[in-house]
Amino acid sequence: MQLTWFGHSNFRLQDGGVSVLIDPFFTGNPKAPCGWEGAGKVDAVLVTHDHGDHLGQAVDICTATGAKLVCLYDLAGELQAQGAPASQLLGMNMGGTVEAAGVRVKMVQAFHSAATGAPAGYILTFPGGFCAYHSGDTALFSDMKLFRRFFDIDLAMLPIGGWFTMDANEAAVACSFLGCRNVAPMHWGTFPILAQGTDAFAKALKEHAPDTAMLRLTPGVAAEVA
Repeated sequence: MQLTWFGHSNFRLQDGGVSVLIDPFFTGNPKAPCGWEGAGKVDAVLVTHDHGDHLGQAVDICTATGAKLVCLYDLAGELQAQGAPASQLLGMNMGGTVEAAGVRVKMVQAFHSAATGAPAGYILTFPGGFCAYHSGDTALFSDMKLFRRFFDIDLAMLPIGGWFTMDANEAAVACSFLGCRNVAPMHWGTFPILAQGTDAFAKALKEHAPDTAMLRLTPGVAAEVA
């Protein structure tokens, strides 16, 4: 798996020739090293909720590239009204699973807010078997323990910023719930109100989830994840 972080909660996952972009917030993202045009090949775009720092440029990307756009069913109609082609929209709901570009995408709950519908997270299973969980914006919740009963999670992408989401200590506990092999911290450093580094998270991982490896990512630089 090749993972690229574009700052905030914006990730590209590439495996077996398939490229998935999650929460494509480029314009206005101070950590993004490029505009969405620099993100490369995109087969599917996933949106966790409709806040601007997560919806980002999803409609523009899908319109320009023909990529599938996966989101909450209630949000799909709103995005169609904004110009997203109906034929590319995959509206779904909590607990459901769809296939986008050969990737099995399961929508799971998140504890946050949204203007339309509800916030969500995604558990992705790629054709080669790699499993990744993107939590979206969320508080810590104990039902994360259930995810490991159904999925062997290779990579979790979790917020650590506090204020709007769980903080570093809670995200480390989430890793212990998930049993994930690797974790990519997100939703930090983008704005002054958020945590500005990952050292506290690294320390908390040693206490709560010592078997989970933290990825130290540089925006725009791809990293290999086993």
